[in-house]
Amino acid sequence: MESEAGVGSAEAAESRRLDRWLWYARFCKTRALATRLCQAGKVRVNRMRVRKPHYSVRVGDVLTFAQGRDIRVVRVLALGERRGPATEARALYEDLRPDAGAPEAVSPRLG
Repeated sequence: MESEAGVGSAEAAESRRLDRWLWYARFCKTRALATRLCQAGKVRVNRMRVRKPHYSVRVGDVLTFAQGRDIRVVRVLALGERRGPATEARALYEDLRPDAGAPEAVSPRLG
């Protein structure tokens, strides 16, 4: 019996609900907003549109979604256990935008 309980908890630890992960990673202020984002079909997981907030996200999945005027493309690095501070949230994902981390390009003024 103990081994069965251990397997179930290990499987549960390998995935996280999409809405919960978006909230843990601080892409949404509330879990309700994360749920609405998913239900509206505005999140893609590995290029597949997802409409279910309970969709299971795993380490290595690539998420694409709009955040304000930006399109965010992130790879899940960790599932997280709670919604912690921003520094903890940044450890949950890798930003895949080509210009991530680079200062905003300033366009030269023409003439």
